[in-house]
Amino acid sequence: MQENAAVQPIFEAWMRPFKDLGMDTLTMRSTGGTDHLSFDAVGIPGFQFIQDPIEYDTRTHHSNMDVYDRLQFDDLKQISVIVADFVYNAAMRDQMFPRKPIEKELPKPAQQKQDEEDQKPPSGS
Repeated sequence: MQENAAVQPIFEAWMRPFKDLGMDTLTMRSTGGTDHLSFDAVGIPGFQFIQDPIEYDTRTHHSNMDVYDRLQFDDLKQISVIVADFVYNAAMRDQMFPRKPIEKELPKPAQQKQDEEDQKPPSGS
């Protein structure tokens, strides 16, 4: 859920039909190394599905052995159905996805405040 707790009830409802396919995990954990991060970084909800680590970080992933013959067809069929349903549900929502709370700007250090005050023209001029 990319640390966006507000989407949990939405995703839980969307997951229910897929329990029999083994979709049973939601995590608040932020996942890195994917294309959704650029959206998340600017406040647009972006998510990634947890993938089965089968051969992901072994000799086949992103190597010369990462070929068609290594595809896990049952896994691909499963995720295709799930992603299609999530995309459809997202497109049909009446509301936008909840955004993560925007962090407030940190208070300025005392020296920076003093420098800004020193740069102001004198009052009463």
